[in-house]
This record gives sequence, structure tokens and C-alpha cells, in this order.
Amino acid sequence: MNENDIRNLLPHRYPFLLIDKIIDLKKHDFLIAQKNVTINEPFFQGHFPDYPVFPAVLILEAMAQATALLDFKSNDRPKDLLYYFVGIDKARFKKPVYPGDVLMIKVNLIQSKKDVHKFTSECKVNDELVCTAELLGAVRSKNDT
Repeated sequence: MNENDIRNLLPHRYPFLLIDKIIDLKKHDFLIAQKNVTINEPFFQGHFPDYPVFPAVLILEAMAQATALLDFKSNDRPKDLLYYFVGIDKARFKKPVYPGDVLMIKVNLIQSKKDVHKFTSECKVNDELVCTAELLGAVRSKNDT
């Protein structure tokens, strides 16, 4: 699954689309995604100019986008739905991520109740763990306000 396929499923666009490619997927089970971290991304101008580090909050957002992709690829969802990142537990950051790194994101579905789903997630760079977290996501209509 390439960036065009991903853009058809997620509403995010540059600079907030944080998944470049889907490496592997098993419906209702797991998804492995890739994020290429490049120095030309706008947040590096301020985080931090003399020591660029990929913001931890964006690692979590990339994980959340991966959970949305797993849900949308596992279920035949109508186009009027959005997938919201609604909770996070046990987030731990082990190592910083730098420009030039390839962030590998793995999400595993562990529980579903109606339209709320719980996942475990981990991110690695060069097979070294950089972040783990448990995430909650919820499917909602675009018309719900």
C-alpha cells in the first residue's frame, strides 16, 4: 500500500500525514507501517534547530494513523466516517528519532467494543525500540458534531 492508497483512507495531508508506506497487514490483527523522517519537515525548524529530534507527540500521532489504517483496511467502512485518536496509556520513549531515520510502526489490535478499538503499538529504528504505547481509537461519522 503506497502513499496514494493511504491518502484515500486517511484525511491527513502534508505536513500531517505521517505514514509513508504499509509494509504488512493482517486484517483485524496487525499492521506494520513506515515513516521516513526527513530534515525538510517543517517542525525541525523549531524542534530543535541545532539538534533536530522528531517530536515524541508526532511518533504517537503516527502510531494513531497506523491504527486508523488497520481499522479501515479490516472493515468495509463508508466514506463518511473518521477515525479519532481518543486515548493513550503506557507511552514510553526509549530513544530519540532523528532526520534520516526510518521509523517502523507496528500496531496490534487487542480489543474491539462497538466502534472503539484498543491497540498495542511499538516503533523501531534499525530494529531498536524507540517507543511503545497502548492506543484507543473510535470510529465516528463526519456529521457528528
